[in-house]
Amino acid sequence: MSYVSEVSSDDAPTVLIVDNNQMSIMRLKEVFRKRGFALVVCEDGDEAVDEYIRINPELVVMSLDIPSLDGHLAALEMREHGGDSRILFIAPNRLSDLAEQATFSAGAVGWLTKPVTQSQLDEIWDEVLGEIPEAPGLEDLDQLYPEDRIKVEPDEALPALPVLAELPPLEELPPLEATLSPDTPAAKPKKKKGLRNFLILLLLIGVGAAAAYQQGHLDGLL
Repeated sequence: MSYVSEVSSDDAPTVLIVDNNQMSIMRLKEVFRKRGFALVVCEDGDEAVDEYIRINPELVVMSLDIPSLDGHLAALEMREHGGDSRILFIAPNRLSDLAEQATFSAGAVGWLTKPVTQSQLDEIWDEVLGEIPEAPGLEDLDQLYPEDRIKVEPDEALPALPVLAELPPLEELPPLEATLSPDTPAAKPKKKKGLRNFLILLLLIGVGAAAAYQQGHLDGLL
């Protein structure tokens, strides 16, 4: 957001320009500077609503295709907040149908085709200064939005998790011995293999020593 004003009078009307196209912003600044407006510029819909509430401008000139919050919805939020500002939409010719619908829905004083020129504004200036229309779009936004507008559907409700049965307190549980059947064989203790392995190792060592002794004895006789 930036202020761009060459108007010295404190009584100068303020126009809030909302667009994210730099060439369009330059044209609009020049057009309204010549008409003696103090200028405030925003580049997205969310910021525009905040600035509208803060400065209460006499005129809002807003593009429909802006980021974060499109011009139509931003205008409706401005209308919902209140005030007597006039709203003028601007849109490329390819969005002419949407511009017509948004102008009616948000109670705008009109709309202009991009790129905006001084002569375009001169032609509808009397309408801009005329009576502010009602905003029927505040009553039911969904019905007035175009059918091809993408809407975010709420996530489907997840199924409820099963409720686990409450376990009895620990002191109420039966002892382990009571849960075993009389026929249940007792667990067999594991055999200890350490001693057997040790004895086998000693036997192998003895056999090896005896063989070595016999071999040495034979070598002495030869």
